[in-house]
Amino acid sequence: MQHDLGDLNAFVAVARARGFREAARASNASASALSEAVRRLEAQLGVRLLNRTTRSVVPTEAGERLLLRLAPALREVDAALDVVNSFRDRVAGTLRLNVPVSVARLVLPTILPPFLAAYPEIRVEVIAEDGFVDVLAAGCDAGIRYDERLEQDMIAVPIGPREQRFATAAAPSYLDARGRPEHPRDLLAHACLRGRFSSGAMPMWEFERDGEVMRLDPSGPLLVNPGGAMDLAIDAAVAGVGVIHLFEGWLRPHLDRGALEPVLEPWWQRFSGPFLYYPGRRLVPAPLRAFLDFIRTRGQSDRQGPLATRHSPT
Repeated sequence: MQHDLGDLNAFVAVARARGFREAARASNASASALSEAVRRLEAQLGVRLLNRTTRSVVPTEAGERLLLRLAPALREVDAALDVVNSFRDRVAGTLRLNVPVSVARLVLPTILPPFLAAYPEIRVEVIAEDGFVDVLAAGCDAGIRYDERLEQDMIAVPIGPREQRFATAAAPSYLDARGRPEHPRDLLAHACLRGRFSSGAMPMWEFERDGEVMRLDPSGPLLVNPGGAMDLAIDAAVAGVGVIHLFEGWLRPHLDRGALEPVLEPWWQRFSGPFLYYPGRRLVPAPLRAFLDFIRTRGQSDRQGPLATRHSPT
């Protein structure tokens, strides 16, 4: 039995997005066209693949099993068709990246605009989330994460700044009223604005000076998701609600204009920058290959250090 490749792709898109409208936004197709494609596929197979309600679309057991086997097969089809790219004058296609919100905010804005200008026929899709993600299962070509959160058995290439810092800050009005901490342990007596991942984990606040490392679990009046809601925590800090501890790059504009004042700056901890990672056991799609070449060249010109490819630690 012959099945239309477009119908199969439509099913995968809807099943992953858990909705026709969401899939339409991600695939440049209309929701009605996707719905018709899935109905056509279900009719050909004689089995329901998706349970549809007014609020959600969820794969049936048959749909889940088909998705599990179909998604890798379609990726191989894409990889096979991508070979044609080598015969084009200019690389074309879609590059799908899964990145933390902090990378979308602080790293990619200086990289993607010149990349897209250099490769006008490449379309980049960025999915920003902070949890652990299987990039292949998520339908992405590559991910960006920090060293301690890299998936195993992946090729990892440095991207962006090779060193970053966590910064601690508060509004001058808050510090005038509550006092300025002289040691990290003083923060235990302050109102601290915290973050909690969707998994429920709350990252500790870490400080380091002259080889001494301190890890704190302070409390405070506001708890937010470290990704999408972090701007709310920053606004609260600027308004004088409490002390915030975050990537220096995220706080730098507020520090430079005096809305926030540095706290315990000699204790700000440094850490290595992010890595772009991708599977090493499959053909590298042409858009990803172009992106790898671009960030390597950019890194060399920016003198950010060697960008030798390496395997992530086990």
